[in-house]
Amino acid sequence: MLKKRIIPCLDIKDGKTVKGTQFLDLKDVGDPVVLAKKYMEQGADELVFLDISATLEKRKTLISLVRKINKEISIPFTVGGGISSLEDAKNLIIAGADKISLNSAAIQNPTLIKEISEEIGSQCVVIAIDVKNMDGNSFVVTHSGTNKTEILLKDWVQTVEKLGAGEILLTSMHSDGTKNGFDISTIKMVSNLVKIPVIASGGAGEMKHFKEVFNQTNVTGGLAASIFHYESISIPELKNYLNQEQIPVRL
Repeated sequence: MLKKRIIPCLDIKDGKTVKGTQFLDLKDVGDPVVLAKKYMEQGADELVFLDISATLEKRKTLISLVRKINKEISIPFTVGGGISSLEDAKNLIIAGADKISLNSAAIQNPTLIKEISEEIGSQCVVIAIDVKNMDGNSFVVTHSGTNKTEILLKDWVQTVEKLGAGEILLTSMHSDGTKNGFDISTIKMVSNLVKIPVIASGGAGEMKHFKEVFNQTNVTGGLAASIFHYESISIPELKNYLNQEQIPVRL
């Protein structure tokens, strides 16, 4: 059976790791390179780095950071934020990233998914999808959840799969940072609709939340930030718990 992945997420702003609730009230929680090394040593299966304030001017700064991270860790890591062209994606892969994550740019230009996946391989292309549940439907949102699109989640996940995405990183905005648990119903719907791997994000606060999402949905990974940054749960502790609950993880 495929092992479930535990994936810490590091939101990057101005070269620092930050964390907030629903992308607001951001607090500095440390050096991303130091945290990356710590999480690798603790047994993280992968890491995700998202430059939440990415601009064209900061692109070189992010590439520099990716090089530093690549020197310190030996597990796969995904980098996202501000990637809007094939060249951006290739430069990050050259700098050491194993995968790149697209969000708003993929919505603005869906053919970019196909272009990048054909050039560097679909296994390197993660589509990050932020979703809000409104009026009985799940809609894709952009710009840290502040901009609602008219795109239905169920349509978008199938579109990105057809265009060559290798993985989906799904964040339920109303759960993000709340520590009340993953949005099981939305995650279940998405993981049943597509054949590519889905990572669940948004709302992890207790170890049982990971058990619930792995038992009740087809996701292959669970992503969290604050519980690891603030050390309320350690990765070894979480993996031992999941192993005892008969959920396959790498120990």
